[in-house]
Amino acid sequence: MIERIDVATRMSKIVKHNGVVYLCGQVGEGETVADQTRECLARVEALLDRAGSSREKMLQAIVWLADMNDFAEMNSVWDAWVPAGCAPARACGEAKLARADLKVEIIVTAACD
Repeated sequence: MIERIDVATRMSKIVKHNGVVYLCGQVGEGETVADQTRECLARVEALLDRAGSSREKMLQAIVWLADMNDFAEMNSVWDAWVPAGCAPARACGEAKLARADLKVEIIVTAACD
């Protein structure tokens, strides 16, 4: 069974299937990549909680940065947020994001109850 949560015309915020939760990409507000990453990860955590999952159950994360020069700053926030011993498989690349003011977008897949 596939469960879709917060379904809109273009996408669902959460899709659950066979014990896996897929989140739509999350962004955050703020002047710096650190500010945006913190808010983005807070949104990820709220969606994981809503889906019956958690940071400890993350399987994969895909991080898109508007500028790879922000890699270290984003990682300083990421590293503090990921629970010890629970780092997901992760990729990070540079991409033109949906709005010029966005510096980071994160997509997470996790196991769920």
